[in-house]
Amino acid sequence: MGGKPAPVATDQDREFDRLLDAMKKAAGTLNDAGIPFVLGGGLACWARGGPKTEHDVDLLVKPEDAERAQEALARGGMRIEHPPEGWLLKAYEDDILIDLIFDPSGGAIDDDTFARAEEMEVHAMRLKVAPIEDVITQKVLVLSEQRPDFSSVLELARSLREQVDWDEVRERTKDSPFAQAYFTLLDELEIVPG
Repeated sequence: MGGKPAPVATDQDREFDRLLDAMKKAAGTLNDAGIPFVLGGGLACWARGGPKTEHDVDLLVKPEDAERAQEALARGGMRIEHPPEGWLLKAYEDDILIDLIFDPSGGAIDDDTFARAEEMEVHAMRLKVAPIEDVITQKVLVLSEQRPDFSSVLELARSLREQVDWDEVRERTKDSPFAQAYFTLLDELEIVPG
């Protein structure tokens, strides 16, 4: 009966499991309310083999559905918040943040967002998942002088580079000087050749 000992769950593993549980609860609540959404952000990348995210659950909804989505999550027992930013609404499952994103950098969530999304199984639940190109484009376009942190977009590029249509991301971010810096880094670090 020698076998390997069972792996010990770390605090990070438990926190990620809580994040997935919050995602499932929010997704189930929106499904029950008939509100369409797309899983975005770090969890969309994780669903395709990217790194575990430590931050929040990003659900993309059309602008006309954002308030209804937040109200549905409130009825589902989540605490809601109206942040000053005009492009998202927030809900919390315990202390786990669920962002309802309706107008990210790069343009409002629309029918095209849903058409590009792929139906996938994520943590035993069928969901529409944003393509990696959308996630990376949104993350690159929020880089600014106030938030010039390339760490997450470099990590995503390194872990998912073979799955990304880099020409599309380059085209969609071409007006951003931070995107130009990002592609220079990808080239110089030999993550994605120029």
